[in-house]
Amino acid sequence: MQKSIHKYLFSGVLLLSVIAGARTVKAQVAPPIDSLKADSLRNHKKVYPPNPGLASQYDIGDLARDLLHPNKQPDTTKKPSGITVIPNIASNPSIGFQLGIKAVAGRVLGTDPSTLLSVAATSASITTKNIIYFYVTHNVFTNGNKWNLQGSLVAAKTVTPDFGIGIGRGNFSSPEAIALTNPDRKGYALNALYFRFSEKVYKEVAEHLFVGGGLSFELRRNIEDKRSEPTALTPYYVYSDQHGFNRNGYSANGMLFNVQYTTRDNQNRAYKGIYADAGIRLNETFLGSSKNAAQLTVDLRKYISLSHSHPEHVIAFWAWGSYLLSGDLPLLELPGSGKDPNFRSARGYTVGYFKGTKYFDGEVEYRFPITRNKFLSGVTFFSMQTAADNLGTNLFEVWQPGGGAGLRVLFNKATRTNLCLDYAWGKYGSRGFFLGLNEAF
Repeated sequence: MQKSIHKYLFSGVLLLSVIAGARTVKAQVAPPIDSLKADSLRNHKKVYPPNPGLASQYDIGDLARDLLHPNKQPDTTKKPSGITVIPNIASNPSIGFQLGIKAVAGRVLGTDPSTLLSVAATSASITTKNIIYFYVTHNVFTNGNKWNLQGSLVAAKTVTPDFGIGIGRGNFSSPEAIALTNPDRKGYALNALYFRFSEKVYKEVAEHLFVGGGLSFELRRNIEDKRSEPTALTPYYVYSDQHGFNRNGYSANGMLFNVQYTTRDNQNRAYKGIYADAGIRLNETFLGSSKNAAQLTVDLRKYISLSHSHPEHVIAFWAWGSYLLSGDLPLLELPGSGKDPNFRSARGYTVGYFKGTKYFDGEVEYRFPITRNKFLSGVTFFSMQTAADNLGTNLFEVWQPGGGAGLRVLFNKATRTNLCLDYAWGKYGSRGFFLGLNEAF
């Protein structure tokens, strides 16, 4: 990924995204304020007065209006658009060059002014390595935040990279242990069909506090390592045989039980607040799972705005960990790099580059505006991850760093939607360019 082509790719992606945004995004006036005028309460209607802070910001919709209709004044009688559409372009050694389309939508549902923003996203893409990927995700809050629904649907033809188990420290006690811990960081490519459906429903039981549950189904079929013989000692073959998983496919289906606490001021790009979610996943054979397993996952995020007049100056902290408590998980479903629900953690490493029965990733990111109208912003970020492999390396014993920097283009000021262009790197020559909508966390 050190080739100069990425410099031209980065510039081309930005230009292409601006052109696409100019054709698809329309910006109007400010989003709803957090209070209602007294005389509107009886009619249960929100009032949308001008917002000076938002009016001073400039997004892709404003750019489109200035380019296509330079003399046209913005229509201040319309509510802001909450939909953003962009090309989905990326490049890294695992997937090759990716081209597709991505859309994100945001809207406040209901009339209660305390209701949090609901968001949804979808994407379809294809890569030069014949990977086809489609997904739909949503995070919906009903009126007054009485209920919160979170879910995703994924269908894909994938080529999944596999670098073994653990955090990079080799175990040399046997040929199988060497293959599993993979100290040389040799990459194996596993072709498969992948399907995932997950849905969680939360009920607000106190202000900002939710409890809920749901189901998750993950299936991989037609798994094939086209470059390795069946008798080869690869991490996937050795692990599957030792733990009793079918090499050709498996299911990891379970029940979800979660507790969530959130005070974030925005789901897309928070300036302040806390997000915390702790959950237990129970994979059960009566749900079609290949093996039983119990897994604990904890997601903690904190946002601190450094300026009252320019709240976009933010330091954000993220701690994400997942721990196998009992039973067995398939190798490719073990927690690891980029295995959070949105695949955004541990930037600089391929998804699953490090993984283990227990895994933790800690990150810090500084976000800052570049231009006065907030059209361009920047970020710098740093992460540290650790994993246990049950082969002699314990959690928090070995750490692997990652970091990078990125550019942000304001796509939709009404929903704080940013186009994110990140370049990140880690150890073992791992690095990559990433394009996405909304912040990593």
